[in-house]
Amino acid sequence: MPLIEVKVFEDELTPEQTKDLIQKITDAVTTVVSPKIRDAVWVVVHEIKSGNWGTAARHWESPM
Repeated sequence: MPLIEVKVFEDELTPEQTKDLIQKITDAVTTVVSPKIRDAVWVVVHEIKSGNWGTAARHWESPM
């Protein structure tokens, strides 16, 4: 069972965009691996809250 995790900033995607992203990632995996695994592909979209990330040892707020 493929498990694909996607991390995005909180409120970056609308529910429709999230649904589309899940569909397209599933399509990509089944195209590469096999259409037979479609029902076993899991895509999890994690939303990262503003202020819960950083780069270069600096704390950042979400750009959205």
